Amino acid sequence: MSAVSFFRRLLGGRHEGVERPTHDLLSLCDALLSERGEYASTALARDALAAYQGLDERQRDAFFDALARNYSPSPQVVGRAAAAYQAEPTAENLSRLQDSVEPARQELFRRLNMAPGGTAALVEMRRQLLQGLQTHPHWRAADADLLHLLRSWFNRGFLRLERIDWRTSAIVLEKLMQYEAVHAIHGWRELRRRLESDRRCFAFFHPQLPDEPIIFIEVALVRGMSAHVQPLLDVSSPVGTASSVDCAMFYS
Repeated sequence: MSAVSFFRRLLGGRHEGVERPTHDLLSLCDALLSERGEYASTALARDALAAYQGLDERQRDAFFDALARNYSPSPQVVGRAAAAYQAEPTAENLSRLQDSVEPARQELFRRLNMAPGGTAALVEMRRQLLQGLQTHPHWRAADADLLHLLRSWFNRGFLRLERIDWRTSAIVLEKLMQYEAVHAIHGWRELRRRLESDRRCFAFFHPQLPDEPIIFIEVALVRGMSAHVQPLLDVSSPVGTASSVDCAMFYS
């Protein structure tokens, strides 16, 4: 019997009222939360993300509804833990209180992240959550849980700084052109000029998103401070030599 079939029978009406693809995904999520083995957890996480990516918009909305409804802390459990800590503020009672207020969603997101490509999939999941928050305000708790984890996973200590030049992969160079919002890059000729020997471009990358420049900055090595940015963007401007420059201007 598959994990989906087993948990569908075990949980009964917990996820009733949703279409079969959403129900199967939620069953996979429940199986993932119950699994203790690393290998099986990775396989379940992979299957769950594949099922999520196969949902249409209506089914995805139902999944987010279930995340908000069925994976929140129990008010009764939180209340008992809070009362116990208030009566006896020990380290053990504090630990129980902390455990009681953490939603099952957070652990679910952690385990989904075990799948290959899990981090990128969760970033995309949050993008889709954000798109629907205005019409589905009850999703805010799920979004807050995902944001909490992403902030910890993407803190400065996990990011690596790399120089981008003309030898960088085409995938990254295309995204640099796509993401540049301050001074747009119109084609490969303009990009090539911004990566010449008198220019520098650096970006932060996350180990789980090797082809995704998260933050980048462009620098022009010039002689004398420029009062205007347009000369720095001119593709026909001469390339400066190392001996002629005395300023580094951060222009984008």
